[in-house]
Amino acid sequence: MKRALTLLTTVALAGCSMAPKDVRPAAPVPPSWPVGDSYLRTSEATLPALTWREVFRDARLQKLIEQALANNRDLRVAAANIAAARAQYQIQRGAQLPQVDTSLGITERRGNVNNVGNGLGNGTGNTGNTGNTGGNVGNVGNAGGGLRTNYSTQVGITGFELDLFGRLASLTRAQQDTYFATEAGARATRLTLVGDIATAWLTYASDASLLAVAQQTAKSAEDSVRLTRARLEGGVAPRTDLRQAEQTLATAQNDVARQTSLLAQDVNALRLLAGSEIDPALLPASIEEAAPTIAAVPAGLDSSILLRRPDVVQAEYQLRAANAQIGAARAALFPRISLTTVLGFASTALSSLFDGDAFTWQAGGTGSYSIFRGGAARANLRFTEAQQQAQVANYERAIQTAFRDVANALAVRGTIDAQLRATQLQEEAAADTYRLSEARYRGGIDTFLQSLVSQRSLYAAQQQLVTVQLTAATNRVNLYRALGGDSQLEVTREGPQPVDPSGTAATPGS
Repeated sequence: MKRALTLLTTVALAGCSMAPKDVRPAAPVPPSWPVGDSYLRTSEATLPALTWREVFRDARLQKLIEQALANNRDLRVAAANIAAARAQYQIQRGAQLPQVDTSLGITERRGNVNNVGNGLGNGTGNTGNTGNTGGNVGNVGNAGGGLRTNYSTQVGITGFELDLFGRLASLTRAQQDTYFATEAGARATRLTLVGDIATAWLTYASDASLLAVAQQTAKSAEDSVRLTRARLEGGVAPRTDLRQAEQTLATAQNDVARQTSLLAQDVNALRLLAGSEIDPALLPASIEEAAPTIAAVPAGLDSSILLRRPDVVQAEYQLRAANAQIGAARAALFPRISLTTVLGFASTALSSLFDGDAFTWQAGGTGSYSIFRGGAARANLRFTEAQQQAQVANYERAIQTAFRDVANALAVRGTIDAQLRATQLQEEAAADTYRLSEARYRGGIDTFLQSLVSQRSLYAAQQQLVTVQLTAATNRVNLYRALGGDSQLEVTREGPQPVDPSGTAATPGS
């Protein structure tokens, strides 16, 4: 009964923890998104389930994203980091369990039998009665010298620490939270990769459109040069008109060469992100074709949705790990108690090794407490507390950064449609002005300078339109990435998930 009470008391004490209670800091951001002239007025609605397939609807872009998720080297590094963090957690968890070792031995000696017995007893006396057993075994045969053989086998628990104050449990929990934070970081890498693929794909589309505009302008400038040269040779136009036309042609030809180079670089960027060669058929022909395939993300979201962003989840788990480290540092101020047990058999004959008389056992316990370490233990506690405060600030900063990212994307979204409409009207007016100016110049009504200015204005308006179309499409990509929480990018594993289906960070062990 006494032993049973002792065991129950030990188990009860082993469950205690000195780590601070995990309390999520209040989000240092407003409860809703900004509103005003530059923001869309939004209703406070629940975030619908979002996946990258719903946002990026072009089949070619989806195939590129699938290729990147399978082959990207950054994701492979992230997967390796997850495996390493999982292994470290398992190593630390193993320290809470008894370590069971076994050994088998055989020795042969020539000499006096009594000496053999004494040697055997002295050799194994440190493990308890085993030494005496060996000595007695040697004294069994009080005969003359000869070859004597001794067999032994042992199994025991070595150095099992009773975690009375939760030191090992706190270290295990800290490693587990670090593992969860690593997985959240891997999900952030996936989210960034998907956004980068979509942005690079749209950038290629934009550069393809700019190349087409430059080629069209170069062709028109070539026609102007031919016409102006003919008028110069006919004595109708001055040489300055020809030189101005040649300037416009040279500018367009320079842009054609530059956009051709940029297209090649865009392909290289996509190849790096995808992790392998890409099919040219997956590339868009123009921004006008690619931009409409990027769906708008609903903006009527409560700002608490930021808690589902992987970088915020990662910061929260790092904060939990810091709390657990405080618990381990506090427990280190108290004594450590370890248990050791050894069971075994020793005999001079293999046939009688497992007889009852050959059985030996030993059990013991040790307690240790550092009397003087120059204040190192308490300094370590203060160190972990300072780290915890730093992680609180990192967590709050992660939320503030996420809020800024979403607010910036919403600010652009609130005005980009009006900007796009105005740019389209500007391009249409510039195109009509150029057609009229060209006709008036050919009819001898206007000077060539008026036609040239109209052509340059049209070229700039066409480039501006492509730029705004790219901005509108990439803004939808940025908003998707800023909100985070793509369920298709979650890490599948056993144990608590960093993000639950409702979109809030999960609480391990709750």
